[in-house]
Amino acid sequence: MTDLVGIDFFSDASVVANPYPYFERIRQECPAFREPHHGVVAVTGYADVLDVYRDTESFSSVNAAVGPFPPLPFAPQGDDISALIEAHRHKFPWGAENIVCFDPPEHGRHRALLNGLFTPRRLEQNEDFMSRLADRLLDEFVADGRCDFVQAYGRPFPLLVIADLLGVPEADHPMFRQWFGADMGSRQGQDGTIVINPSAELDTWFSTYLEERRREPRNDMLTELAMATFPDGSVPEVEDIVNLATSVFFAGHETTVRLLAASLRLLAEQPELQATLRGHREGIPNFVEEMLRIESPIKSHFRLTRVATSIGGVELSPGTTVMLLPGAANRDPSRFECPAEFRADRPNARQHLAFGRGAHSCPGGPLARIEARVSLERILDRITDIRISEAHHGPDVDRHYEYSPDYILRGLTALHLEFTPRAS
Repeated sequence: MTDLVGIDFFSDASVVANPYPYFERIRQECPAFREPHHGVVAVTGYADVLDVYRDTESFSSVNAAVGPFPPLPFAPQGDDISALIEAHRHKFPWGAENIVCFDPPEHGRHRALLNGLFTPRRLEQNEDFMSRLADRLLDEFVADGRCDFVQAYGRPFPLLVIADLLGVPEADHPMFRQWFGADMGSRQGQDGTIVINPSAELDTWFSTYLEERRREPRNDMLTELAMATFPDGSVPEVEDIVNLATSVFFAGHETTVRLLAASLRLLAEQPELQATLRGHREGIPNFVEEMLRIESPIKSHFRLTRVATSIGGVELSPGTTVMLLPGAANRDPSRFECPAEFRADRPNARQHLAFGRGAHSCPGGPLARIEARVSLERILDRITDIRISEAHHGPDVDRHYEYSPDYILRGLTALHLEFTPRAS
């Protein structure tokens, strides 16, 4: 991969299949590489990505949801465009309604509504449900000795975990599995055009649930969200809470789908690693961290420069769309030794940036870690000799996998496995 001018990060099939050669090529080119097709500045270095995550004074998150699509709704003028951003915020996709696009102080007000929701105690209490759910889903296909892991387990498991954690009535779980079990994160249509999925159906359901909780409180997370107040004591509109609940739902689902599928692919390709983890369960948490590092579920994050600033010595003017690449930062050789190698015992694996950092760090990160650990424990208990289906993915010398064409998230669309059920 040498012709960067001919490669469109947002749609090129080679980048969808394997973005890492592209990441390394632009890392060699420049610490802040201006992508030629859409004018975004791509950042690959660990330290640079971390600095941008933490610097909310120089970088706005108003374009975080979709990056350069559509183009800026205004012409940048002056040395500081913060006022222009706020004046046009409602014109950015989700810019005025989704917490991922908020900037301080509004972001802090809404993030405070989540305080106390993903506590270690609450997640620990939810582990029993996770284990039961894992076994229930495994019961659906283990006897077959084969499955498409993404559809059979990868998608329904985190979907139903976050639904239960929020307090979605169990009677509605089958409906959630049917309606929201597809690839909700995709922002790119089959014809290659960029599209946006506002998840209007999910908003409708959460509106109903939250209005019910305000009338009839229950002992669940939806009630806590419905009753939460801003730091100044004011009561949020139901719409504000609906948007927050939808964000939590996605944060607790989409990254985990991809993490689980990537983990099972690696285990199926490395039988000796299966045996190691089966005999040493204490190694699973670090395995999960290394998995997040080497195959980050988030492919890109976006920011907009408020003021003239620089990244890696490269000067940027106000109104520049910056594309942060966690998958590249997590393979930065200045931070991780032999970064392209998977090392289950890597001592600094947890330093990865898969969940971001700073004010916008993913609130669902702790949940994803527990979901992955519980899933791997139950899967290793229930099945053995996990292997890739050659009928679907080809022999080990010529494997082929399909990934979602989404430019923000990276994940397998299918993972066909074969295995041997373990005796009870």
